Amino acid sequence: MKAQSTCVRVFADTAHIESSKQRLAAAEPGLQALAQVLALAGNEVRLKMLFLLLDQQQLCVCDLADVLQMNVSAISQHLRKLKDGGVVQARKVGQTVFYTLTPALRPLVQPLLASVSTALPTATV
Repeated sequence: MKAQSTCVRVFADTAHIESSKQRLAAAEPGLQALAQVLALAGNEVRLKMLFLLLDQQQLCVCDLADVLQMNVSAISQHLRKLKDGGVVQARKVGQTVFYTLTPALRPLVQPLLASVSTALPTATV
């Protein structure tokens, strides 16, 4: 069965349509940021990395490689994509680079991972 390509309506609520356009325009920056996060988090490894960074606050490449049981090179490639996308930021301490979630995007990432985080015990350091 072929979908209809036309819209049939008796009355177009132009005020509602204009209001929706304005609300969409106002939400555009946040929607773009969320789309970027979701595009990057669509990869399971990067999603796990975001989960770990949200849970642990900061981790170095070696920590992520050990936890995810991957080589440092592969982890670095994923971190590069997250960094280039503005989702994580790096801070160098001596020769070690620590990665954290970008503070501005933390509120976007936290609700996405809340459902898996709530079932887990709190990490102890």
